[in-house]
Amino acid sequence: MSGLDTGATRCGAGGTDDFERQAPSPLRAFISTEAGSAGLLVAVSLLALAWANSPWSESYVDLWHTVVSVSVGSGGITLDLHHWINDGVMVLFFFVIGLEVRRELAVGELTDRRRVVVPLVAGIGGMLVPAALYLALNPAGDAARGWGIVIGTDTAFLLGVLALVGPAVSTQLRIFLLTLTVIDDIVAVSVIGLVYSESLALRPLLVAAACLVGLVVLDRVGQWRAWPYVVLVVVLWVATLESGLHASIAGMVAGLLVPAEAPSRRLVESAAVGFRAFRQSPMPDVQRAARRTLNRAISVNERLQEVLHAPTSYVVVPLFALANAGVDLRDGVLGEALTSAVTWGVVLGLVVGKLVGIGGGALLAVRLGLGRLPQGVGTGHLMGGAALSGIGFTVSLLIIGLAFADDPAVQDQATVGVLLAAVLASVVGWLLFQVAARMFGQHDAALPTLLSEPVDPEVDHVRGPVDAELTLVEYLDFECPFCGRATGMAREVRAYFGDRLRYVARHLPLAVHPHAELAGVAAEAADRQGRFWEMHDLLFQHQDELELADLAGYAADLGLDVEQFLRDLEDDRLAARLQRDVASAQASGVRGTPTFFIGERRHEGPHDARTLIAALEASAAGRPVRT
Repeated sequence: MSGLDTGATRCGAGGTDDFERQAPSPLRAFISTEAGSAGLLVAVSLLALAWANSPWSESYVDLWHTVVSVSVGSGGITLDLHHWINDGVMVLFFFVIGLEVRRELAVGELTDRRRVVVPLVAGIGGMLVPAALYLALNPAGDAARGWGIVIGTDTAFLLGVLALVGPAVSTQLRIFLLTLTVIDDIVAVSVIGLVYSESLALRPLLVAAACLVGLVVLDRVGQWRAWPYVVLVVVLWVATLESGLHASIAGMVAGLLVPAEAPSRRLVESAAVGFRAFRQSPMPDVQRAARRTLNRAISVNERLQEVLHAPTSYVVVPLFALANAGVDLRDGVLGEALTSAVTWGVVLGLVVGKLVGIGGGALLAVRLGLGRLPQGVGTGHLMGGAALSGIGFTVSLLIIGLAFADDPAVQDQATVGVLLAAVLASVVGWLLFQVAARMFGQHDAALPTLLSEPVDPEVDHVRGPVDAELTLVEYLDFECPFCGRATGMAREVRAYFGDRLRYVARHLPLAVHPHAELAGVAAEAADRQGRFWEMHDLLFQHQDELELADLAGYAADLGLDVEQFLRDLEDDRLAARLQRDVASAQASGVRGTPTFFIGERRHEGPHDARTLIAALEASAAGRPVRT
């Protein structure tokens, strides 16, 4: 993703009323990568099981006990391959989780804290109920240490199986489940780091603390280069490993401290200037300067995610599965597992506990008025997703190795429980989705795609013939920089189609833009004097100057009756006019600006002139619109 790609970038509708934003590009990429890696994860897990139960099973065991040393001078780290994977490369997995959590808290789905309440309650229920069920079967002794096995959810497996057994379109459900697993991951990693760590060494802990302070300082001083963060994270990992804390907590905390922010208009413009300069003069020094401005436009957090996410999903996690899923089920091991309280405690906790804890927690939060389910997500969707959350796998297998490090037999029993739970949770989830679709008509768990309020020339602001063949509707925010660019693009589209097109502007002032609502009211006040479009253009030309005095100046420039204009700004009917557009946007599935509708159908994908022209031409020809 690039900040220069206005086709893939929009302002999010953070706290606008009850809005939930449409998934931004980084979140869509996260979901796509996680879901895509699930198939590989299944294949590798089956390979590990087959290898561990084959005539070559000894080679499987010997491989992971191979000792590897990395030395620098007189110091170094010596671990077997199994621990290098679990305590070493898996840190990247938790680091990427931390990066994603920080991004979602800063500029993503979790910026509107009201949206967190329902998944937070569901996530807490999805940890407490499974742990309680596990402890009900294993209340004492060494077996009780395994309660942490059932608190985690494997995001990759969850999203992958959801794509196979869930609704055909499940965007809103996936976002809800991802929000829930963010909370789940934070608690699970904290449990790993604090509950299952060994005795602690003070000096390495102090070094680790210094690294964390260093990451905070880099954030505060606005360091945009990635390498200082990478150096500190590597030192933090080594110090945490030496301290006795499990290294997963180092990865998660480090990711949480790497800054994430939306591309600023100034930096995006600077990057565009640098790119144009390189196109005109393709020289090494100009290339370096352009690359530097491009890097600065995208936060360190997102650049690191782009580099690490795919390798983590397609290499690190499958490698972890290969090292941990291989249980030798011969010689009575499977029979012992199927009669073990540990095995069935894991199955009960993951399959039943997650379903009851997450589903019941979410419904309780909604019933108490603490929040509501995302638009498009029904109760059946919720329960199906809650069932699939019983796929613990990655975090569960990691905790098994920590909880039962000295008892390989119990490790095998717990691993069988995790694998069995993954199968059962998938089947239960599929059944619940089928019931939801057939009995309650809950099919797609996605946002609406049709315009809820048809265009009304008597109410809407229309440029072009009111009875034109084609209609392009834009929901806009006068303070959104991407809407400002889209205005120029819309002008190009109108020029291309001429009288064949009517362009309709509707308001969606976002809470993240403090002057947007007043600017929208100003446009409506100008409309009362017949100058909406002139004010519309002026506001976009002066997006950084939208104070009351500025608006009065624009009214004077347009020759309006300024006193009447100022009185109209205080008219509640104009504010209600904006809220009408906001309500229609919500009902139409709009989650950010700019958002376009081709006729009555929401346009999804790039919103550059060429793409919109192609979509409008396809609509005119009666062909499916591909975005």
